[in-house]
Amino acid sequence: MSANWTRREMLCKSAAGLAGAYLLGPSLSRAVTAPAARVTVARCKTYDPAELLPRLAKMFDELGGLERLVKGKTVAMKVNFTGGPTARLGYLPLEYTHFTHPNVITGTVHLMGKAGAKRVRVLESGNADPLDEFLLQANWDPNEILHAASNVEFENTINLGRGKKYARFNVPYGGYLFPAYDLNHSYEDCDVFVSVAKLKEHATTGITLSMKNCFGITPTTIYGDGAGTDEPSEVPRGGRGLIHYGNRQPCKSAPSEKDPKSPRDAGYRVPRAVVDLVAARPIDLAIVEGVTSMTGGEGPWVSGTAPTTPGVLVAGTNAVSTDAVCMAVMGFDPMAERGTPPFEKCDSTLHLAENVGIGARDLKRIEVLGTPIQQAMLVNFAAIRRQRTHAHVPTAGHLG
Repeated sequence: MSANWTRREMLCKSAAGLAGAYLLGPSLSRAVTAPAARVTVARCKTYDPAELLPRLAKMFDELGGLERLVKGKTVAMKVNFTGGPTARLGYLPLEYTHFTHPNVITGTVHLMGKAGAKRVRVLESGNADPLDEFLLQANWDPNEILHAASNVEFENTINLGRGKKYARFNVPYGGYLFPAYDLNHSYEDCDVFVSVAKLKEHATTGITLSMKNCFGITPTTIYGDGAGTDEPSEVPRGGRGLIHYGNRQPCKSAPSEKDPKSPRDAGYRVPRAVVDLVAARPIDLAIVEGVTSMTGGEGPWVSGTAPTTPGVLVAGTNAVSTDAVCMAVMGFDPMAERGTPPFEKCDSTLHLAENVGIGARDLKRIEVLGTPIQQAMLVNFAAIRRQRTHAHVPTAGHLG
């Protein structure tokens, strides 16, 4: 854990305080000094391990190798299983539209095992406990992931899980929304934190990539609509309306919201919560898979969504820079601000993160390896979004 705390301390020293409750954030000069890291892009047409595994291995090598990152260490891997295990777009399997595909998870776990990882914990906040049961309900075989390397575990982080107490993560710059967050022990009991996300748009935050994937690390026993008043509830109840709309405060054992008078708008609150969480629990490796995906939103509950096949993988060691390249691959401008696609009704998570020194979103500062962005743009999400907007297709509805 010493490496994680060193990184957090570095963020504390480099990040400025908030300028005010309703401003975008700290001084814009922070964006100039925000770190940029190389990002690798690969075309991948199928989830067939014969194609997928060599692509992932090459990408990790281009980033400096997995061994340097995971050898002898405990790895926590947050995947994306948004919504329930039976929420499907038409008759398509979940992994072809809005879930992280099991072959990507299995392949990454396998390569981490080969690189010498001591333990790999696959994490998500599922509405079935344990997480193995959630996977079974989604028609997956949990053993394929569990046997991909030695010492692989699942942990459902929607609640306390196997831990004895929640771990408190302070936000280095003081926080946009909360000064600190209480999370499942697995996010502290690790040496390396990996976000394995799906390449998608989002009804609330415009896009959901490696950073937005971390919104789901908040336990609903503390941050859910049915959380306890004084202490965390034993059983998770309801969604995260508390963070979306500020309709209540977390249980009293957790830090309260910084400014209860700040906007109750989800387009203001959710991007700030995401950035707070990524600053408090830094992402060491960001992987975004878009071999197949969907346009129009993060899940089939969003109106106007449709399946698509971007055929692309993106990875990097800085979440902001990785998400910036993902946005470009989707046809969006990572320098876009609120009021422009895909942030028509929300603040840019990337801008907020850059503003507190987490990472750079300017493509001119990011070294892109592998497939050039223009060659990787097989599906232009931005163009499809324009067509959808002109057709007046609504995009209301969200779960996370």
